[in-house]
Amino acid sequence: MNEPKGHILTDLSQYLPILIFLGIALALSALFAFLPMAVGRLTGTHQPDPEKLTEYECGFPAFEDSRAQFDVRFYLIAILFIIFDLEAAFLFPWAVSLEHIGWAGWATMMVFLAELGLGLVYAWKKGALDWE
Repeated sequence: MNEPKGHILTDLSQYLPILIFLGIALALSALFAFLPMAVGRLTGTHQPDPEKLTEYECGFPAFEDSRAQFDVRFYLIAILFIIFDLEAAFLFPWAVSLEHIGWAGWATMMVFLAELGLGLVYAWKKGALDWE
């Protein structure tokens, strides 16, 4: 229980390179963020006017409200894509470890794929994959 007092300082001194690295990273990121803005103001290229500050879309002024709602089907397609993409990512570790997990792992994955197939059929029958 009686440790020397220098023991704690020795342990904390091992973090000095990390603190130096973080300080340099913080200084460089601040430099890269604020130096272009400072140079722009000093060289005179920062001259906002109404024409320069206007919003544009494809080179011409927007003709609709920018807060128009997207169709729900867009979100459905996106969510279905993410779900099936993530589920497909589960197949790779399963395929690699198939010889170790045996028949129980194979049967479990077949149940999983059947549920996934049923979900796809359900989405297809409900018209979630139709685009007009």
